[in-house]
Amino acid sequence: MASKPAKEELILPNVGRFQAASLPAQEETTRSWKRLKIGVPLGQFFFNGFTVTSAFIILSLVLAISAVLAVEAVPALVRFKAGFLVGTDWDPVNEQFGALPFIYGTAVSSFLALIIAAPFGIGVALCLSEMTPFWLSDILGFLVELLAAIPSVVYGLWGIFVLGPFLRDAVEPVLVRYLGFLPLFQGPRVGVSMLSAGAILAVMVVPYISAVCRDVFSAVPAGLREAAFALGATRWEVVRLAVLPYSISGIVGAIILGLGRALGETIAVAMVIGNRPVISASLFMPSTTLASAIANEFTEATSDIYVSALIELGLVLILMSLLINVTARLMIYKLITERFSR
Repeated sequence: MASKPAKEELILPNVGRFQAASLPAQEETTRSWKRLKIGVPLGQFFFNGFTVTSAFIILSLVLAISAVLAVEAVPALVRFKAGFLVGTDWDPVNEQFGALPFIYGTAVSSFLALIIAAPFGIGVALCLSEMTPFWLSDILGFLVELLAAIPSVVYGLWGIFVLGPFLRDAVEPVLVRYLGFLPLFQGPRVGVSMLSAGAILAVMVVPYISAVCRDVFSAVPAGLREAAFALGATRWEVVRLAVLPYSISGIVGAIILGLGRALGETIAVAMVIGNRPVISASLFMPSTTLASAIANEFTEATSDIYVSALIELGLVLILMSLLINVTARLMIYKLITERFSR
């Protein structure tokens, strides 16, 4: 009769083989799993709490800033009401304030910057992700992104001494010669104008658009490119038929990011736009923006209603940024929905 083994054994699988495990080893494994089961929910709890708290802190910060601006702008809101948004007079002496010239200057300079910067930013991103070798792409990409690290006051100085005179002497005469019949290109050429502000903003916005678009283009599945090449497509056809359609939502997001950057730019724009609160159809005329007006006039505000009007300009700027970002989100959502519904 076979003798009973002294130690009971348990057969467990181990990478395709069987090995004997004693009951003490099994108990140790069970204790380890219990510690793991206790630790995972606890870590997950802290992780969820940290991320949710961080999100609510950022949201609360935005709401707090908006609330403070709204409270401080109450005197102007009560006195001028909706007429503040459509008024064209900005007369601190007589305490008459209208924000329409600043809203107009902000919108026109930002969209002019996008018209110039979007093709260049997308082209740079396509060159870096589709055309250049990997080692050269990293070097050129670093140099392009380095433009975002230059202080805005340096851009302003460059705009005053280099870009403004170049536009006045080389670009604006050509525009007048061929497009002078349009109201956009009429008026005196002084170099300090809406066109200069749009151009300086375009230079500042290009790194943001190109960086985001480059990441979007790099995320396009390689199978799409290989399938297009297998069908005999050229490099341009691959970009046009495979890369760009797949990346359209990311491109729109990059452009909107650049628009948000252009809306809030202050110092560089204030140095080249002329700071004149008027509405003019000509891009050669001086103008002003919401941010540049606040920066230039806040230290000179001597009355409470003057300070309140400037604070209301800041509130209008926040609302413009919010409206543009919400619109962009809806556009991106619509593009993504249409693409995946096909």
